[in-house]
Amino acid sequence: MRNNVIVGQSGGPTSVINSSLAGVYRTAKENGLGTVYGMRNGIQGFLEERYVDLSKHITSDLDIELLKRTPSAYLGSCRYKLPEIHENREVYDKIFSLIDKLEIGYFFYIGGNDSMDTIRKLSDYAIVTGHPCRFVGVPKTIDNDLAVTDHTPGFGSAAKFIGTVTKEAIRDGLVYGNKLVTIIEVMGRNAGWLTASVALAKGEDCGGPDLIYLPEVPFDVEKFVAKVKEIQETQPSVVVAVSEGICLGDGRYVCELSDAAEFVDAFGHRQLTGTARYLCNVIAAEIGCKTRAIELSSLQRCASHMASRIDINEAFSAGGAAVKAAIDGDNGRMIILKRVSDDPYQCTTEVYDVHKVSNVEKKVPLEWITEDGTNVSQEYVNYCRPLIQGEVPPVMVDGIPRHLYFKE
Repeated sequence: MRNNVIVGQSGGPTSVINSSLAGVYRTAKENGLGTVYGMRNGIQGFLEERYVDLSKHITSDLDIELLKRTPSAYLGSCRYKLPEIHENREVYDKIFSLIDKLEIGYFFYIGGNDSMDTIRKLSDYAIVTGHPCRFVGVPKTIDNDLAVTDHTPGFGSAAKFIGTVTKEAIRDGLVYGNKLVTIIEVMGRNAGWLTASVALAKGEDCGGPDLIYLPEVPFDVEKFVAKVKEIQETQPSVVVAVSEGICLGDGRYVCELSDAAEFVDAFGHRQLTGTARYLCNVIAAEIGCKTRAIELSSLQRCASHMASRIDINEAFSAGGAAVKAAIDGDNGRMIILKRVSDDPYQCTTEVYDVHKVSNVEKKVPLEWITEDGTNVSQEYVNYCRPLIQGEVPPVMVDGIPRHLYFKE
């Protein structure tokens, strides 16, 4: 039986993706598996024969703990789309020849929708060719748009950060008492889970954002301006949150109305940026007040100093569960998180067919969005709040968090 392991990270990083990597590594070692290899820059790097023996880089329990607290992708990531088998069999022959060369029996990929597509294709090839290697996906994405799983590792920590900075932006907007419109742009291409998390800012000491716009509901610029004007009649500061992916009724992204440069990745995803800036310009022109655009950008996915303890622990558990599933014989599967209860919050892991997950986008239920499309309901808050609980303090050195970095 091939006993070696290989693991890779793919897509956009999160503040807890390395916790899943730590879960894979530790569980593989605890279960007596062989060498645990890491792909440098995901499947793309593996095709270029760039891989490492992780035991030479993760050498102690302290390294494991640092890895769990380190943002971004320790091994490096990629956005590489595997062709369908019938389109380019040579790519698969190359991958599986490397798997044979390294005597790999277990292949793990940590990522979102596109990464699960990679697991689907590789496991299908293994089944067709009778190859013994087992392929299991570990969920990851701040966008929380993977189907079936209750939520995804990475989302809770990003939501915690977004809720926090939104609350701070609301406070900042009240300083001078003059007319100010602050628009916060949040990641989330076609699903508004992250943008909706600004609602977490609301509490006894904060009224929360005034308007929240998700991509699940068509956006109307004229109605948006009218709504801002209406709110300004009763208060000096207006705080709005918009998803980077909000679209007009004709399907165009709002950011396409600006002069922002376009970039399209290997999966055909257009880079979305400039939505908040464009809308600030519209408000300034139509209303004539001061505006401020805040684009959270990569900060929302790398703020490990604000990571949720729940999120870190679940990411670690998902990595470990993937290893156990593969040992038990699972192939072409993904680990999912299943919520057992909200109070007290309890969540378990299960194994699910990756074919029913890859390329399926989970969106915010319309019943969790207010009828006028400008806010979210209490049901969303009840769903999200348990996922942001607890803190894992960074290991501080000279007043700054210490990270585990890859030494070439």
